[in-house]
Order: sequence, then structure tokens, then C-alpha cells
Amino acid sequence: MIYGAYGYTGELIAREAVARGMTPVLAGRRSEPVSSLAKELGLEHRAFGLENPDLVTSGLEDVTLVLHSAGPYSATSRPMVDGCLKTGAHYLDITGEIRVFESLHTRDEEARNAGIIILPGVGFDVVPTDCLAARLASCIDRPTTLELAFRTTGSITQGTAKSVVESMGYPNLVRRGGQIVEVPMGSLLRDVPFSDKSRSCLSIPWGDVSTAYYSTGIPDITVYRTMHPKRARKAHLIRLVQWAIRIGLVQRYLKRRVERTVTGPTPQQLTEGMAQVWGEVRNAQGEAATAELTTPNPYAFTADAAVSSVTRVFNGEVSADSGFLTPSLAFGADFVVGLHGTAWTTEPEPT
Repeated sequence: MIYGAYGYTGELIAREAVARGMTPVLAGRRSEPVSSLAKELGLEHRAFGLENPDLVTSGLEDVTLVLHSAGPYSATSRPMVDGCLKTGAHYLDITGEIRVFESLHTRDEEARNAGIIILPGVGFDVVPTDCLAARLASCIDRPTTLELAFRTTGSITQGTAKSVVESMGYPNLVRRGGQIVEVPMGSLLRDVPFSDKSRSCLSIPWGDVSTAYYSTGIPDITVYRTMHPKRARKAHLIRLVQWAIRIGLVQRYLKRRVERTVTGPTPQQLTEGMAQVWGEVRNAQGEAATAELTTPNPYAFTADAAVSSVTRVFNGEVSADSGFLTPSLAFGADFVVGLHGTAWTTEPEPT
């Protein structure tokens, strides 16, 4: 089942699945859009919300695996996982939210006891960065520090924009000494030596602050995103209004603006867009290793990675009672370079 199938990314995933000969059940909260898409693609559909546990359990009847693509996952992941635990369906999603990863990790024992897999982050968040981190961690002895950075081209979807709105009201997150800690937004800046040129980057609360720790055991993790130097230097000013952004009325206003103004990547951007993903690990002895990946547009990549993840689970490449997993733990660090249009720009190696 693809839940949230009529959202921008959910629809991309549904179409990719059909193109590969799969026949998923399409599902979502609203009957009209999910039935329309299902009719077009010749698929079964179901409409149910996530507020009522009995409706979720009923909606998951006879479902072997759920690919959950309906955010914000801070609100939707728990009830869907509850349903999967009751019905024995594996749970995969495309979240990038740190707090969601951490919450799902706490359910590892429940998942193992139920004989299911909980595998979040099987899209651009966090497949490229997670696999890159795992490969780099194997290049040197006992790495203690991991830094990741990425650059994307093209616009974003409403779902991504709404997640950004939610995160704007809170401090940045990094991992230090194995613990996730808050640091002021705009306080961590650096120039990252991408293969084509060095770029200014700002630290952001990306999912690998959670997942890369479970994949690699590295205690200090920071993730950066490219940003124009002037904007990066002014990012600290958001601290002055974060208290206001957290207010429910302000959140609703900002999300309505997202709904009116954000449409997602155009077909041309989806085809021509790309991403660069850079990483570096270091250890206490001063050894280091670096590498860089290039991927297609993040949303096109997500459709490919998500459907490929489902295929591997169905093919039995992951033990059914594995519990909580990251992409690299489930499929290995080289999973990412087996995806369409993804390749090493700079091979992982010690420097």
C-alpha cells in the first residue's frame, strides 16, 4: 500500500511502481483524489484517516507492506506504525524528520516482536547521505566526526515546505558525544569543498543527525546545506522570531501560504534537476576520508529509492523481524549507487 498516494511525491512513487509492473493499493485520507488516481492507473484504492485506530487497522487489512508518504510525519507516523504492528505489515516511509526517526527507533523491540520491519527515510531523506556516511565510516579506523553537506537544484513540494515551516520555530540539531543537542540556528557555517567549487553552507537539522549514528556509531554528526553567503550570515536572525513561529495560529497561516504558493518541481525541473552530496569523516588520530555523490532531482530520486526499497523487502533481502533499520543497514552502503542516475563524483577514500 502507498498511503498518501495523491500527494506530489506519493503520486510519483505510485507511477514509478506501476511502471515496474507492481500493483499497489493506493490510499489516503480523501476519497476523491485517491480514487481518481487509482482509476487512472488501474489500481485498487482505500480511503481512511489516521485518527481512529480501528479504521487504520481495517484499512490495512491484507496489506503486507505500507509505504507511508503522507506528512507531516510528526503527526502521521505513530498511528500508521501502530496499525502496522497490529496487522503485521512492514512500515517504510520517506520522512526526513529527526524527531520521527528517534521516535521510530524506540519501537525497535515492538517491531521485532511483531515480526515486522520499520524502515524510515527511504527517499532523498536519507538514502544518499546515509549510504555515504556508511561507506566513509568503513574507510578509516574508529571515526569520531562526520560532516555531511548537500546541494539541490529545482523547487520543493508543499509537503517539504510545510516541514520546513514546522522546523523554523525550533533550534538547529546536531549530535555531540552520541547525544542529539540543540544549537542556535545560524551558528554553524562552513565552506564545503564540493568537486566543482567550494560553497558556503549552513548547518540544518537533517535526518542523518539521527540515522547516521545508528548506521555508523559516529558520535559527532553535523549536516549542512548550501546557502548564499549573505543569507547564511543572516540565518541567526530567525532566533528573534522563533517563539512566534511556534504559535499554532502562525503555523496555520504559514502553511496556508505554502498551499497557495508552492506547487513542486516542474516536469522540466524533475528531469533536469540534480543534487550533490558530500561527506567527510575524521578520527582521533587525525585520519580522514571524503567522498561525493551526484543524484538526480531529489523527488525523482525518492520515487526510485522508495520503490527499489519496497522491491528489496519483498525479495527477502531483509529479515522480516529486523525491527528498526536505516537504509544502509537494510541494503548496504552501495545501495545508493545502484539507483538510476546516481554515481560517485569522488570515490570514498582516505585523504
